[in-house]
Amino acid sequence: MASSCIKDEEDATPPPPTGDSPALTAAKTQAVANYANIVLASDEDALSTAQLLKTAIDAFVAAPSSSGFEGCKQAWLASRLPYLQTEAYRFADGPIDNADGPEGLLNAWPLDEAYIDYVEGNPNAGIINAPLMYPEITGEVLIALNEGGGETNISTGYHAIEFLLWGQDQSATGPGARDWSDYTAAPNADRRGQYLKVCAELLTGHLQYLVSAWATGASGNYRASFNSANANTSLTAMLQGIGFLCKGELAGQRMFVAFDTQEQEEEHSCFSDNTHNDIRMDIQGIENVFLGTYTRADGSTIMGTGIKDVVALVNNDAANTTAAMITEAKDRCYAIPAPFDQQIIGGDQSGPLYQAILALRSAGDQLAATAANMGLSITVE
Repeated sequence: MASSCIKDEEDATPPPPTGDSPALTAAKTQAVANYANIVLASDEDALSTAQLLKTAIDAFVAAPSSSGFEGCKQAWLASRLPYLQTEAYRFADGPIDNADGPEGLLNAWPLDEAYIDYVEGNPNAGIINAPLMYPEITGEVLIALNEGGGETNISTGYHAIEFLLWGQDQSATGPGARDWSDYTAAPNADRRGQYLKVCAELLTGHLQYLVSAWATGASGNYRASFNSANANTSLTAMLQGIGFLCKGELAGQRMFVAFDTQEQEEEHSCFSDNTHNDIRMDIQGIENVFLGTYTRADGSTIMGTGIKDVVALVNNDAANTTAAMITEAKDRCYAIPAPFDQQIIGGDQSGPLYQAILALRSAGDQLAATAANMGLSITVE
């Protein structure tokens, strides 16, 4: 595997936390700078794969075909791999989900399919099938409609595209089975194609916003303030992101709620049956941040000081224990068989899904304890 270790950028040196040794001060500064490098690289990968998805969608809508439709699906699946790893940067008031962040337009779920397009039993449902109410389908219109009248009224983002490619999942053993002829022969086929194109354009635009927020050499962007802040403030944000994702979001909202309700609609990527990969990439993102490493979409790697290295200077046992528990949770997540929706049936607490939930909860609690050991405070649920 090729390696391309990125040097820390020359941002303003943050003030050292009071009472830290020179070695600990240096490690904290290096970990913060390396984290910024990883965030930028993974956001760039999310953007580049989304651009490939947009290219595939534009080509398909211009000349619909079965092979083009399948190409769009494969491009969507590929685009999810880097994006889900970036969710480790959420929950800390950063550019992805602060008051101005685009997360709600990128990856919001669960999604009420009938808000967008026809569903079983209602062929006239959705924005697509309401030309009198919505004569034009534009980015401005879809953004204004997102979460209009309810939090499941999602009109943009990865899952809107997913639904437009796969359709409702009515199968117990596979994903949705939307036919490509929905874009040629079905009612409002042209509007459906336009909707798909606009969603892809919005997706790349919102990801470009994140890349710009973390770009090097920009004096007024988020990265500049993150790197120049007190190192403990930035480290707290780093730990907050992975801690809450681990326990509150992934183990809780995305896995336990589905396990508890046994409702397929609570599955994160329910149309494509890609939820098992969503889970894997989320825990991979958590490991990336803790260890200070990231494998890029092109196979190259970023390696530098991670949170583990900082913790080790304070309590080596805590550093190793936390790393081991994250690895355990990762192994448990990878052991969940696909499709995910079949694992929620029956509520088996001895099964691989529930065991992964327990491991994620434990790892989240351990991250909170590790933060406290550093004199920092985070919330994991």
